[in-house]
Amino acid sequence: MTTTHTLDTPEAGIVYDVHGPAPAESPRPPLLMIGQPMTAEGFSTLASYFPERTVVTYDPRGLGRSVRKDGRDDHVPAVQAEDIHAVIQALGAGPVEVFGSSGGAVAGLALVTAHPGDVTTLVAHEPPLIKPLPDAAAAERAGQEMRDAYQARGFGAGMAAFMVLGSWKGEFTEDYFALPPADPAQFGMPPEDDGRRDDPLLTERSLAVTTYQLDVAALTAASTRVVIAVGEESREVFTGRTALATAELLGQEATVFPSHHGGFLGGEFGYAGQPEAFAAKLREVLSTEG
Repeated sequence: MTTTHTLDTPEAGIVYDVHGPAPAESPRPPLLMIGQPMTAEGFSTLASYFPERTVVTYDPRGLGRSVRKDGRDDHVPAVQAEDIHAVIQALGAGPVEVFGSSGGAVAGLALVTAHPGDVTTLVAHEPPLIKPLPDAAAAERAGQEMRDAYQARGFGAGMAAFMVLGSWKGEFTEDYFALPPADPAQFGMPPEDDGRRDDPLLTERSLAVTTYQLDVAALTAASTRVVIAVGEESREVFTGRTALATAELLGQEATVFPSHHGGFLGGEFGYAGQPEAFAAKLREVLSTEG
C-alpha cells in the first residue's frame, strides 16, 4: 500500500510517498530513499524488496511533483536537507534510516550534518563529491566541458558528454581532454537540439551538489552511523572514485555493493542493475550494529 502526501511549506510543496505499513506498525524505523536529480519513481524496484517495513520516497523541491515557490532553480544540499528534515518531522516516527543515491547521498550527508538526531544510519551510495578527489581541478574541468557541450549543442550532446565523463576510468588526464566531442548517436541519444537548457543534471543548477564541502568534524562527531557505499563495478570511474575518496576523508573504507551507480534500479530507466542483490546488501548493512 502506498499513500502520497504533500508537505506545504512557504518555499515549496514537498511531495512524498509512504510505502508499506504505517510507521507505527513497522518492525523497524522508516527507511527513506532519496535521490537527486532522480525523483521517487527511481526507487520503486528497491522499495519493493522491503515490503515488511515503512519506506518513504520523495521528489526534491523543483523536481517531479515537488513544486517550488522560492523563485530559484538551483539544487543545494543544505536546502534539500531541511526539506528532508521536515518530512521526517511530519512522519512523527522518531529517527529514521536513510539510503541516499548520488546527489541524494550528498543531501543525506548534509542532513546528518545539520540534524544528526534525525538519522540512525545513513547509507550514502556514491556521492559525486569532487573536492575529496586528488584530481579535483581536472574533474571540475571535465564537468564544465560537459555543461558547455549541453549549452552549445543541446540535450543529446550533453548527455553523451556526461556518459563519457561517467565511464572514464581513473583520473582525468590530458588523454581525457583530448577526446573528440561525444557522438549522441553512439549512446542512443537524440542528435537534434530541442532548444531547452534547463536539465538539472547538465547545467550549473546542480553544481552545489558536486562542489558540496563536507563538514568532516560534524559528521564524525554525529551519533549517526554513516556508511559510504560504492558499486563493485564503479570503483575506477568518477562516482566510484568520489565514494572511495569521501570514505577515506571520513576515516573509513567504502562498503562495496553489487553492480554500478544505478545498481538498485530495475526497469525504471532502462539502466537496470542487480536490485535483488543490492537490496539484500542494503538490508545486511542496515541490520549491522556499529
